[in-house]
Amino acid sequence: MTPDSSRRWQMLAITAVILYLFWLLAPVLMPFAVAAMLAYLGDPLADRLQRLGLGRTLAVSIVFIVLLLVTVGALILLIPLISRQIDNLVENMPHYVEWARNTALPWVQAKLHLDPRAFDTDRLIQQIKDHLGSIGNAASVLLGKISRSSVGVILWLTNMVLIPVVAFYLLRDWDRLVAWIDSILPRSIEPTVAHLAREADSVLGAFVRGQLLVMLALGIFYGVALTLMGLSVGPLIGMIAGLLSFVPYLGFIVGFGSALIAALVQYGDWTHVLLVAGIFTVGQLLEGYVLVPQLVGDKIGLHPVAVIFAVLAGGYLFGFLGVLLALPAASVILVVLRYLAERYRQSDLYMEEGAGDPVLTEVDVVVDTPGGEVETRTVVDEKGNKKDAVPPP
Repeated sequence: MTPDSSRRWQMLAITAVILYLFWLLAPVLMPFAVAAMLAYLGDPLADRLQRLGLGRTLAVSIVFIVLLLVTVGALILLIPLISRQIDNLVENMPHYVEWARNTALPWVQAKLHLDPRAFDTDRLIQQIKDHLGSIGNAASVLLGKISRSSVGVILWLTNMVLIPVVAFYLLRDWDRLVAWIDSILPRSIEPTVAHLAREADSVLGAFVRGQLLVMLALGIFYGVALTLMGLSVGPLIGMIAGLLSFVPYLGFIVGFGSALIAALVQYGDWTHVLLVAGIFTVGQLLEGYVLVPQLVGDKIGLHPVAVIFAVLAGGYLFGFLGVLLALPAASVILVVLRYLAERYRQSDLYMEEGAGDPVLTEVDVVVDTPGGEVETRTVVDEKGNKKDAVPPP
């Protein structure tokens, strides 16, 4: 084995061990992952305060206090609002059931020419109630087990305390930690890793900071607009639409569908339906032409299918931690794949031209047509036998 191949196998083994340890420790990594995300969000502001002449510890303390106040303020504002909205939704649930039974299902039956017995509304509603009841029972059993388990309570409280403590120390030593990681990298790959790290930081900065601002702006816009039009559950629908907007079009589809049903049940006229359509149309234009270009840009480039796959795969492999880190990890993987694709295009495997096929050769010809000249290809073999002309690829 050559020294070069031996070095590659060593690096592959080290990478595999690190990934295996992450997978093995996934259940206890959640508070550290959240703390690292908070530290990553606060590091640029701490660096800016340092450039103004403040010490690192003082700058980090100021940033940490600001993040803590914002988090506590958001919880104080949102928890009562969400609680009132959920109570409102539960209180109006009979109206939604009545609308579905007397309006929606008969309309679907009439338009699709279905047998009226195909939709047994009483049976459907009973099944929904049974499922809701089973979900509630499962939740109560789970909460009961957690409350009875002192270990579960201690772990939950430990995580809540760990997140701000770990975030503070990571934020204080962030630059030192990055420099230490750079110092232990093999010198042969350090320039490449540094280049990929800068690209990944650019992509993650666009996603983590930009996408969170987009979600917040859309949630506020939808919530305020739906509330101003008089929708009773407008703030709840707006928050859900904003939170789900990190998956392209998912927030729009869920929010628009929910607001449409709520408007039909509450008002039952076309005026409010058109208002809902106008609000979500403006929201989509605002997201596509103002918020995303200004706050996120085009650096992420994740396809909507890739976003959905990343979230589902992360949740399946690592649970809530995987869902939390799915899109940042997918963004970093995208940077690595772009680099590998560029390496492939510059490799001999891609650049080297192969020998001609001994059986077939290709001759370019031009065929006159009434609409003008159209280039085609005529395939002939070595004996000169001409085959059917085919359009160029």
